[in-house]
Amino acid sequence: MKKILTIIFAIAVLTGCKKDLLDTTPFSQVASETMWTTDNLTDQGITGVYALLRYGNASGGASGLELYQMDCLGLTGQTSGAEAIMTGTVTAGNGYFSSHWQNLYEGIQRANDAIKNIALKSPSAAEKKARYIAEAKFLRAYFYLRLNQLYKGVPIYLEPFSAADAIKARSSEADVWAQVIADLTDVIAEPNLPARYTSGNAQYGHVTKGAAYALRGKAYLYTQKWDLAAADFSKVKDAGYGLFANYSNLFKTANEQSNEMIFSIQNIGVTGFGSTTQFYCGTRSSFGSCWNTYHVSPNLVDLYENADGSKFNWDAVIPGYSSLTVAEREVYFLRNNLTTAEIAAATTRGAKMSLYLPTGNEARIVQAYANRDPRLAANVITPYSTYVGVFSGANAVVTSRWPYRSEAATNGDLRTDTQSLFYYLYRKYVYEGNAETPGRDFGPTDFVLIRYADVLLMWAEALNEQGLTTEAIAKVNEVRARAGVALLQNTNATLPTYVSSQTDLTERIRNERRVEFPNEGINFFDEMRWKSWKDKVFYAGNGVKQAWGKVVYAYSFKGDYLYNWAIPAVEIERNPNLKQNLGWIN
Repeated sequence: MKKILTIIFAIAVLTGCKKDLLDTTPFSQVASETMWTTDNLTDQGITGVYALLRYGNASGGASGLELYQMDCLGLTGQTSGAEAIMTGTVTAGNGYFSSHWQNLYEGIQRANDAIKNIALKSPSAAEKKARYIAEAKFLRAYFYLRLNQLYKGVPIYLEPFSAADAIKARSSEADVWAQVIADLTDVIAEPNLPARYTSGNAQYGHVTKGAAYALRGKAYLYTQKWDLAAADFSKVKDAGYGLFANYSNLFKTANEQSNEMIFSIQNIGVTGFGSTTQFYCGTRSSFGSCWNTYHVSPNLVDLYENADGSKFNWDAVIPGYSSLTVAEREVYFLRNNLTTAEIAAATTRGAKMSLYLPTGNEARIVQAYANRDPRLAANVITPYSTYVGVFSGANAVVTSRWPYRSEAATNGDLRTDTQSLFYYLYRKYVYEGNAETPGRDFGPTDFVLIRYADVLLMWAEALNEQGLTTEAIAKVNEVRARAGVALLQNTNATLPTYVSSQTDLTERIRNERRVEFPNEGINFFDEMRWKSWKDKVFYAGNGVKQAWGKVVYAYSFKGDYLYNWAIPAVEIERNPNLKQNLGWIN
């Protein structure tokens, strides 16, 4: 198990690692004329291609590049610092754009090297070489898909290239999708590639045909070839993938190889080779004292339905809630038995203290999170819920209270990195206690890139776009049934689960994706694909918000050009054949 990461770690320890985008052997310091010339070097070489799935992974600081960190750009997440792209101050010279571009092209360069030179140089068995070439084509397709999602048309390189060669103009968005689909079609056609690997298989973590069908289906969604997308998603099911029974436990190390996980970044508990979700989504109460740099948007919390499928409504829990100003609503989130100083401070902030219940305030707000879609509690640390943290090296059950007072071995407050602000916090992919990870910056749990629930909801979308409403509802209901929330139906209009039309189902599928995938790096790309980003994220009054909706940083949408990321200014300087996307100024 974790064979890929073990090889990467060995390479890093023994040889070091180069970072040059245009180095044809960037995965180690093996000379280019030597790489691929033994069976062992062939293994190391393909492992180096997989390593770029981890691009941007940082231990010393939040890179902003890892997939889960990109949730802060969508509806479901936010970050404790103002992102330039969200506040309208970003330019084409921003390093955020160039870092994504360079890391993805380094992955393409490595894949091209493997595709060309395994066939030419490797002495490995023919079946193994064929499988590795198919894996490299999948990875190249994945990197091009990621580029096309963001930049909407990029140069296509299908051979290893030098700095002097990197002068191609941008291909169209349609041509890039065609290349992605062509590569994945080749992968699917490779007879030496299995449909899937079962848990414990020595090759687990490598590309499978199931993963290729899932990724090609996603590419077909982008090109609106709904029937082809649905056909590919059906093949994923045929490969033997399915839903894991328990949503809350799905994201634990013990279940990282369940049959729901189609393709994941392989993590081990070693610095530089583990997950950083704990470090940047955990809190000061988490193992080793972590930073809640990335946290949950109130938009997401309010989106979770009641268990009967009805929409959550604050006024149904706290009558008159919506008639108060945002500042006044803070009163409902305050802890019991406030001190005189705490009451004075809350009053100064604008809380309507005439509504405060000294001994019942906590119980009142807790009702807002009771009897909801169980995924809310699985994904989010809500006010006055508990979390198993660490205090003085030992496990300690802490409670999210406002305002924060102090940690303790028993009955302490959850301590955040933002103690003067009260945010909703992530629970998913945040480790508990002192046993789930050996260190705060390298968690061992694999980070899933494609899972079966994602396939089911994309499948539902593809079916709904063809007008196959009943079939689409059935796919959504597979996900909802596992979650434990009321199932959708189109027969009884008196129930809140009634689907009234194709348009209604479209929004329900989108909401299902929003509540199913927080902290998985999916939502931002969904909003961009649906062209809903402006309306859902940049509406008046939105921004980085505290739990009761008070804006800490306001968002500002400067124009529709934001749907196409800027071609990095530094890349245009290097390659004058690149043309900038409309609306951006270098």
